[in-house]
Amino acid sequence: MRRPMPVILLATLLGISLGIITGLIPGIHVNLISVLLLSLSVYLLDLVSPLIVCVIIISMAITHSFLDTIPSVFLGAPDPDTALSILPGHRLLLEGKGFEAVILTVIGSLGGLIVSLMFIPLLLKIVEIIYPVIKAYIGYFLILVSGFLILKDKKKIWALTLFLLSGALGFAVLNLPLKESLFPLFSGLFGISMLLVSLKDKVQIPKQEFNDVDSTGKGKAIGGAFVTGWICSFMPGMGPAQAAIIGSQFVNLTERGFLILVGGLSTVNMVLSLVTFYVLDKARNGAVVVVSKIIDVSFNDLLVFLSVTLIVGGIATVLACKLSKIFSKILEKVDYKKLCMGIIIMICVLVFVLTGFLGSLVLIVSTAVGLIPNLKNIGRNHMMSCLLIPVILFFVL
Repeated sequence: MRRPMPVILLATLLGISLGIITGLIPGIHVNLISVLLLSLSVYLLDLVSPLIVCVIIISMAITHSFLDTIPSVFLGAPDPDTALSILPGHRLLLEGKGFEAVILTVIGSLGGLIVSLMFIPLLLKIVEIIYPVIKAYIGYFLILVSGFLILKDKKKIWALTLFLLSGALGFAVLNLPLKESLFPLFSGLFGISMLLVSLKDKVQIPKQEFNDVDSTGKGKAIGGAFVTGWICSFMPGMGPAQAAIIGSQFVNLTERGFLILVGGLSTVNMVLSLVTFYVLDKARNGAVVVVSKIIDVSFNDLLVFLSVTLIVGGIATVLACKLSKIFSKILEKVDYKKLCMGIIIMICVLVFVLTGFLGSLVLIVSTAVGLIPNLKNIGRNHMMSCLLIPVILFFVL
């Protein structure tokens, strides 16, 4: 059946518009809108083909992966995939370089997208061969990575304590009857806890600069994003956040290089998850799971999807640059203490609306845990065990 190009382009633009909403508004995740579109597909499929609905979802997901670091850097409101970008991103913000922090993640996203598309012909041939080999050892590999992270910390006992505490919290939360369980968990661990520290330390946001971006080491970072993003694209339970931990341990990166890595991972994961779905018939990404319920992807459909990702990537790059500059200028004119209080209240309200009293309880507990790194001067990355430990248990047990 012929797919009129104007209809595909219109669907792409609609997806980009939805991606702007999910990328910039904390708590409105791309998976939430994807599920909503799935529930509406009974009506939508009377108007357009399944391919068009899927183009909307994929365009939204790619746009989201380019824009979701903006609220992470400027507002401290984390998306699960970009929670680690808050740490170096916030430090650059306090140096007047919040715009640069976002642009570094955009470099990673665009670079990761281009590299992924270049290697897809090769990946189509080797994914089916490599998948069973890697799957057998991934749990033990993650145990080694976790041990390495703990041993690197100067306060090893506290690092281990935080690792186990966060892991137990993550395991418990993921088994609660919550639809958006990761939102209160990450908002507490990486969002509100950091904002409370900023209030305590009476942080002032300096005038933001718009100088040339220092992207030294971008080649290594994008390469790391491609390799680790590819691995997590066909590993159940592994997302960009876990991949960022693994990638940062095997690629020697500066703080700016790490932001490029984090930026690239979400986009690489989304693009290569489409390849994994086509080759293995296994969906490892929330948006791709929804796509899998709407359409049986043919090779021609895959080509359409990949072409759409390239178009969206170009548009999303321009959007991210423009929007981050707007955020930077607005932030200069706002009382940061009042902004922090406003963001904390906004996150609390969103958590209550999306997850109810149980989600609010998760937010309180995770915020308390999130204060430990600052109190004991240990790395916040140990709190990513909230996802690592459940994944390890999934593979090992």
